[in-house]
Amino acid sequence: MKKLLGKLHLYLGLVSGVLVFVISVTGCILAFEQEIKSFTQPYMFIDSPKEGKLLSPSVLAAEAEKHLPGKKTNGVLYDVPGRNAQVGFYNLDPEYYYVVYLNPYTGKVAKVWNEDGDFFHFILHGHYYLWLPEKIGQPVVASATLVFFVMMITGLVLWWPKNKAASKQRFSIKWNAAWRRKNYDLHNVLGFYIMSIGVILSLTGLVWGFEWFSQGVYTATGGKGSAIYYNPASDTTVVPAVGAPVQAVDQAWNKLQKQYPKYASLNISIPHLRSESIFSYVNFREGTYYNVDYHYFDQHTLKEIKATGPYSGNYKDANFGETLRRMNYDIHVGAILGLPGKILVFFASLICASLPVTGFLIWWGRRNKAPKPVKRSLKKVKPDLVSR
Repeated sequence: MKKLLGKLHLYLGLVSGVLVFVISVTGCILAFEQEIKSFTQPYMFIDSPKEGKLLSPSVLAAEAEKHLPGKKTNGVLYDVPGRNAQVGFYNLDPEYYYVVYLNPYTGKVAKVWNEDGDFFHFILHGHYYLWLPEKIGQPVVASATLVFFVMMITGLVLWWPKNKAASKQRFSIKWNAAWRRKNYDLHNVLGFYIMSIGVILSLTGLVWGFEWFSQGVYTATGGKGSAIYYNPASDTTVVPAVGAPVQAVDQAWNKLQKQYPKYASLNISIPHLRSESIFSYVNFREGTYYNVDYHYFDQHTLKEIKATGPYSGNYKDANFGETLRRMNYDIHVGAILGLPGKILVFFASLICASLPVTGFLIWWGRRNKAPKPVKRSLKKVKPDLVSR
C-alpha cells in the first residue's frame, strides 16, 4: 500500500507542482494585503477627519459618476471611521472594475482606482485563475487544490514512522547532514508540521473551487437551502411608492442608520433593473467578513425581503453551517484569528510553496544518483614460472 501511495504522491506532485507553487506564493503575498495597502495607499484614509453628518449614497454616487462618465454606480461602502467611502463600478460586458474613494462627509474625491493598474488585483487573479481566462483558470486551480489535498494525506501515510526508533528522525531536521538529507528532512518534517493548516487551506479553497463540494459541505454541516449567493427579486407588479431607485436606496440607508448606530462598515447596493432588490450588509468586525447582518429591500415598496442561505439574515441567527460558510474566507486568509492568524497562514503558505521544490529535488536526486563503485576482491595470482 505504501508503494502505491508513494507512486501516487510522486506523479501527482510532478503534475501539480508548478501550480501549487504559484498558488502558494500568491497566497503568501495576499496574506497581508490589507496591512500593506494601509501603508502604500494613503487615498484610503480621510485627509482631515471631521465629525459630521455622513452624505447619503445618492450624493456620493452622483459625485463619483462625474469622474467616470457613462458608467453607473453599483454600490456604496461606508468604511470604518477615518477611512474614505468607496463607490463601486463593475460590469461584465464590457468588463471593467473601478472604485472611487471619496470623503463621506464632504464628497471630495481622493482617488479613482482601476483594477488594471493594481498590483494586488494582479496577484489575486493569479491565485484564483493563474492569469488565465476565468472559465479555464478556475477549474485548473480547483483541480490543483484537490490534488494538493490528496498529496497531504498520502504524504502523512508515507511519513508515518514504522516504530519508535524511526520516529526520532521524523520530527527534526538534521542540519549537519549532506544537502540531500537536509532537503529530504525539509520536505518531510516541514510537510508534517504544516499538514493540518495545509488541509484547512485546501478545504476552504475547494469551497470556491467546486460547486458540488461547496454545497456538500454546506448541507453536511446543517446549512439550509442553497449555498450560492442570490439577490431576491423586487415586486415589479406594484406601482413604485418610493420614487427612483436611488431615492429608495437613500431611504433604506436611513433605516439602517437608525437600526445600527454603531458598526465597522456598511455596504449598500444601487439596483439598475426594476427586478433587483436593494442589498446591504452591516459588518461589525473590521478586517473580517463573517460577523455581518444581511438585508434585502424591495426597491419599489421599501419592504424588507426575506432571503435564505448563508448570505441572509443576522449573524446571531445563523446556524452552524451558515456560520461556517460565512467564515470560510476569514479562515482561509487567517483573519479569523487576527494578525497572529495571518502570520500563521503566511508561513504555512510559504512552506506549502517549498514542498513542490524539495519534493522535485528528492525525485531528481534519486533519478540521477551516481552508481556506487563496484568493490572487486584482489585475488593472489601465482607468479609465472620463470622460463628457462
